[in-house]
Order: sequence, then structure tokens, then C-alpha cells
Amino acid sequence: MARAPMRTFDWLNHLLACANCNSHHKRERFPVDEHQRPLLIDPSAEDPFEHLMLSLSVGEYRALTEKGRQTIEVCGLNRFALARARQNVYQVVVLCLRSLPGAVRGDNGYRLAELLHMIREQPCADVCQAMLRQVNQPGAAVVFADVPDVVELLRDEKVRAALLITGC
Repeated sequence: MARAPMRTFDWLNHLLACANCNSHHKRERFPVDEHQRPLLIDPSAEDPFEHLMLSLSVGEYRALTEKGRQTIEVCGLNRFALARARQNVYQVVVLCLRSLPGAVRGDNGYRLAELLHMIREQPCADVCQAMLRQVNQPGAAVVFADVPDVVELLRDEKVRAALLITGC
């Protein structure tokens, strides 16, 4: 906060980095470009998915822009613990999606609302959002080659409406 001390009390300033990222990775680092514009993604003003692509199979982000690269580096977004957590969440979301048809039929002991809630409440919400975005992109068959059965579910409008945080 050395560069903008009054932002310490700005709620929107707290959106990007969790306490661990901010305290142990970002600290006082605040990269800017040659025009002094911030090179960290501001999720209150821009879509992080314009700068970052989540590789679902390994749980790591790939930079699409310089802002994405700087954000990954400064916040330590690809450290092992986060990548592993994202891999685990991916598996939980897949399991829940595979259980949806049985829940609708009432033959697997789950209620649809419970499964959707379980997906929405995962600690790495970015995983589900990335899945919903990537399923409609070119190359989705490759991205979801290990779980082709969930593609139709991710494209289902009712499922999408229940899970999307923003319009994807």
C-alpha cells in the first residue's frame, strides 16, 4: 500500500488477493506499464478471464496478456497448493455434474438443489466458471477429453443459469 495508502480502506482493493497472496506474495509489488497503468487485474472493473486461462487438468493459470502474466507472478496464483486445490475442485465439480441426472430422476439420493449448491460453494469458484466458459470455446473436445460426459451438462441452459456468476 506504499504507492496508494488510502486504498488500504477501499473495499474494492481487497477483491484481487486473499490474505496469503497479499501478505506473502504480492506485498508491496504493484507493477505498472510505461504509462503508469496498473498491470494487475482489477476484478471489479475487468473480466479476469480476458487475461487468464485456467488449465483445468493441472489447476494452473496461463497468461493471455501481460496483465495476466503479472497477476500470476505477483500473486503467486500457480503455487502448488492452489493448483492442487483447483485440481481437487475440478474433480468434485465433475462428480456433482455426473450426479445431476440421477438427482433429477430421484434415483441416487441427491437433490438437484443440493448438488448445485455443492458446486457453487466450492472454495475455488474459478474452476466452475472456467469450465462453463471453456465448454463453449473452440477446442472444448480436447479440454474435456477426460470427461466428455459432462460437456452436455455444462452446456445445458438450466445448469448454466444456476452456476454462472457472470454472463459467459
